[in-house]
Amino acid sequence: MSACVPTRADDPRREEHSHEPHSPPPARRPRLAGADVSASIAVFLIALPLSLGIALATGAPLQAGLVAAAVGGLVAGRLGGAPLQVSGPAAGLTVVTAELIHQYGWRTTCAITVLAGLAQLGLGLLRVARTALAVSPAIVHGMLAGIGVTIAVAQLHIVLGGVPHSSVLDNLRELPAQLARVHPAALAVSVLTLALLVLWPRLPGRAGKLLRKVPTPLVAVAVATTTASLMGLSLPKVDLPSWSSHALAALPDGPVLGLVAAVLTITLVCSVQSLLGAVAVDKLVAGRPEQSAQVGRSDLNRELLGQGAANVVSGALGGLPIAGVAVRSSANVHAGAVSRNSTMLHGVLVVIAALLMVPILELIPLASLAALVMAVGIQMVSLHHIRTVTRHREVLVYAVTTLAVVFFGVLEGVTLGVAMAVGVALHRLTRTRITHDETEGVHHVHVRGQLTFLAVPRLSRTLHLVPQGADAVVELDGSFMDHAAYESLQDWQNTHTVHGGTVELVGRRSGVRIGEPTGPAGLQALTGVAAEESADCRCHPWTPWRNHQCEIPEAALLRDGQPGDAQGTGADDACGGAAPSDADGALRADGTDSTGGRGGIGGHGGTGEPDKVSEPSPTGGDADALARPDDPQDNTADASEDTGTGAATDTSRPSARQLARGISAFQRNTAPLVRGELARLAREGQQPSQLFLTCADSRLVTSMITSSGPGDLFVVRNVGNLVPLPGHESGDDSVAAAIEYAVDVLEVRSITVCGHSGCGAMQALLASEPGAAQTPLRRWLRHGEPSLERMSDEDRPWARLAGRAPADAVEQLCLTNVVQQLEHLRSHESVARALRAGELELHGMYFHVGEAQAYLLTEGHEDRVFDHVGVADLSA
Repeated sequence: MSACVPTRADDPRREEHSHEPHSPPPARRPRLAGADVSASIAVFLIALPLSLGIALATGAPLQAGLVAAAVGGLVAGRLGGAPLQVSGPAAGLTVVTAELIHQYGWRTTCAITVLAGLAQLGLGLLRVARTALAVSPAIVHGMLAGIGVTIAVAQLHIVLGGVPHSSVLDNLRELPAQLARVHPAALAVSVLTLALLVLWPRLPGRAGKLLRKVPTPLVAVAVATTTASLMGLSLPKVDLPSWSSHALAALPDGPVLGLVAAVLTITLVCSVQSLLGAVAVDKLVAGRPEQSAQVGRSDLNRELLGQGAANVVSGALGGLPIAGVAVRSSANVHAGAVSRNSTMLHGVLVVIAALLMVPILELIPLASLAALVMAVGIQMVSLHHIRTVTRHREVLVYAVTTLAVVFFGVLEGVTLGVAMAVGVALHRLTRTRITHDETEGVHHVHVRGQLTFLAVPRLSRTLHLVPQGADAVVELDGSFMDHAAYESLQDWQNTHTVHGGTVELVGRRSGVRIGEPTGPAGLQALTGVAAEESADCRCHPWTPWRNHQCEIPEAALLRDGQPGDAQGTGADDACGGAAPSDADGALRADGTDSTGGRGGIGGHGGTGEPDKVSEPSPTGGDADALARPDDPQDNTADASEDTGTGAATDTSRPSARQLARGISAFQRNTAPLVRGELARLAREGQQPSQLFLTCADSRLVTSMITSSGPGDLFVVRNVGNLVPLPGHESGDDSVAAAIEYAVDVLEVRSITVCGHSGCGAMQALLASEPGAAQTPLRRWLRHGEPSLERMSDEDRPWARLAGRAPADAVEQLCLTNVVQQLEHLRSHESVARALRAGELELHGMYFHVGEAQAYLLTEGHEDRVFDHVGVADLSA
């Protein structure tokens, strides 16, 4: 094994090699992958009956559904920015289109579709696609649920053998009469169709597994059609007139305001549904490694342009409005499609069917198609979505949108939903709870929520409950304070202080005094510390990681009996943190760093002492054994006296004093603030959202760099953030056990492998020599040897940072190691199973310690690029 690998910058041949061999030869024609062919057939078999059913539900000519399906596959598939998203007539557009046909006629509806497509093209050119994603998911899900209810109620009349009416209220009003005159043959065919839709995906056994590969909608419609034909049932069937009489678009005819509203409605529904569908397809693809390596992420602006072009063509040719369709797109992904060729080929198959399969299509009973569309409508009312919006306290927005869509229409429903979402947001902004209580002569005023001018009257009344000359503490628990609230609070503080009282303004996070207003709006930055804390440490209780920067007053050092501690053990460590050093010692295979001392992976050079506690853990326990939390005046030097014998903690040693001091600071400052949250977690159990696998380096504070708190991350730390391959653990199953527990028991949704700059493990790998003594550390680091081999492989492109080349071979190996460990993760059975089911995402991350900069891995077809994460990215 080579002791050192040259960087890309040092080897110009490598830079050239990483691009040319991976570029397709210009003269070679693109080949059609077998996976795309099979996927296109699966999608075609689903799209054909659904397109006819949606056309039937809207009242449009049945050919219009086939035209839209073909154009969606060929035009949107070729021009769109989501390669695996399949577009066509969507159930979400059924109600809107039916209303337009009823009001303006079919040919004017086609013209409206063309104008909506032009509007989408304009929005795509303005690159505002991501703005559509700012719409609250509760509004989108509510809109789809309302459309689903409308579809289901209308199609129920056809299922029963009748004719639907134009509005939901009319359909509901006439439903009892329709039940009294049920058509037995139509009901029988519909029930058969619905039964197959429910039972076919649940066929058991090996034979059932093979049969389930045939699309359920195709099976349901085909069996119902065959049964109706064999039994000779007299039912209305599909009627496809000659293409020579197919109606095309005409000039729009109607009131201008009505037409503008219609165009805006079609544009809004098509755009939002397509963009959300593209995002959902990206998530599906990310969970399937064999596809994610070949399919890039969606370009939402290009997708909007593709959808606009498809609507222009579909409307001009007399087709229905087009949007991305979730059912067909998910089928395309699960069938293994690897490019946009599958979507386009499905469009070709629809054209062939529309021209050559007319006699077969005309055998399909309308009742079967109505049952199929009714099932789709029912599925649009998702219990999962209802639970999600309830958990996020947006069920009111969801309910208002759904009911408004059902009773008033899509545009009106979305408008009312947006208004309700704005109202809920304003309510949350103005919802401020202000309480007052007195404890041992000190008056406490607690402000929970955002402090705006609307809360100033209540704030003023509560503050005036504090008697003149009394000691007062005002705790502000919120992230925003406007100018009116700031001035009211400052005026009261000045007046109360003049009359002999004391005021301490603290924040939940920082426990700090109010200084001068900052910014033109008078926003107040909370800085400073509580009086009892400032005597010993200037740290903020919510940021204990800053303890290594604290300065201990000389009086505190004398009280601890260590006046010379500033140079002996480091005065900067007085609060329990580890003093950082600029020297990052490389960890050798024998466990020593480059300075000759024994240390951690990040090895601080200088003293050779073990890393000190830098991140106190918020766990329960009897803190009195180490320090008395209710005695802020003497909670460090006399800690041994609190135990009775002093055996539990020997505070004569610097490390014991630092441990006791850190725990005492937690009990005094942080525990009261997190106790409620930890109590909830203790009751409900942990439900972390992700497994975070990173290095044991003391400089990586996972909660800090991910802005997470208790219960958010299931963290696994080891030397070099390594994931041993299954079967290579040699007795150490700890990492594999943690992965299995996180995926199978905790059901995390993502796993992140995080490397970092200056990693001692990677330095040790580069410096290792064949035949060296097999120490425990050396045996563990063998799991990183595939990363070294990957970096040495000339046939593989190197992982790299966006915007700059890796600084040296160590940084290059750190990046490569993250990519390699992600591949090791995919080899674990539990991870592979969750990825195949689309229930798990894998992420790579690199943290540059010196720059305090995080990079996330973006996996493309050829390159593995770590792109930096900045403040601007948070709103993306």
